[in-house]
Amino acid sequence: MNLRHRPLGGGRVQVTELAFGAAGIGNLFTAVSDEQAEQAVTAAWEAGVRYFDTAPHYGLGLSERRLGDALRDLPRDDFSLSTKVGRLLEPAPCSDGDDLANGFAVPASHRRVWDFSARGVRHSVEDSLNRLGLDRIDIAYLHDPDDHAEQALDEAYPELERLRAEGVVGAIGLGMNQAELPARFIRETDIDAVLLAGRYTLLDQRGLAELLPLAQQRGVGVVIGGVFNSGLLADPRPGATFDYTAAPVHLLGRALEFKAVCERYGVPLRAAALRFPFGHPAVASVLVGTRNAAEARDAAAMLDHPVPAALWAELRDRGLLREGVPTPEEVS
Repeated sequence: MNLRHRPLGGGRVQVTELAFGAAGIGNLFTAVSDEQAEQAVTAAWEAGVRYFDTAPHYGLGLSERRLGDALRDLPRDDFSLSTKVGRLLEPAPCSDGDDLANGFAVPASHRRVWDFSARGVRHSVEDSLNRLGLDRIDIAYLHDPDDHAEQALDEAYPELERLRAEGVVGAIGLGMNQAELPARFIRETDIDAVLLAGRYTLLDQRGLAELLPLAQQRGVGVVIGGVFNSGLLADPRPGATFDYTAAPVHLLGRALEFKAVCERYGVPLRAAALRFPFGHPAVASVLVGTRNAAEARDAAAMLDHPVPAALWAELRDRGLLREGVPTPEEVS
């Protein structure tokens, strides 16, 4: 599969339109083996994926270590890698138990410490490079600074600017599951990218209100995560989750309506959900959380599946997409 490459920000970094989200190989919710993790990365690479995203938060560093192991022998200039800052990992005084309270099936060997200070940012990048075993980080995202906005703006962001100027990182940005604070960063800083999770999907287009138009205006690249809204748009059924909790009845009904329209055109709902964000010209890549080779191959196949313009038109006619929401056939 020939995945297109798109620039992030001012073209400092290129990403493929499909990105590998590495929370799954950090044992998100359930454990995967080292072999399964390596096979997932290999399958994504064979499918043409050249952008990989991780974070210290994912499995208390396990995701970074596994991703680095899988990528280390591949041509370094052929792929882009992002990780995140804002949570430092410190050895836990008592390492009994697991980290499932934070969503990861790993031993509780470390604890996360929020730190958006300049020193904390530099420390975080150094630790990530050590865990990854790679020579550089292509994109560094401020990770979930919801409750630390001022420190992130006043201390963390300027330090990321310095790291970018030093060539330690290639591009800098913000990774969040809300659209309002990233819009503020676009207005007030010189970030290259935003990783926006769950807020520009078939079911939730809050990113369209301000963030995406601002990003387009300022030349900021946007990576969309959470296109399935944690599962509802992958397999809408009773018990499915929306943003990691049980989906409300009205959203389940809406997702089933999307699925019914897609089925009339022979299009899997997953394919429409993956393709939808590219209707906006600010969107450079869609990130899919992947935990094994089958999921990696499926994501690539779904993105490659044709979605006819008539499908988007019917979704509009039925009121499932409101007027003014751009769809992929409108973008060259």
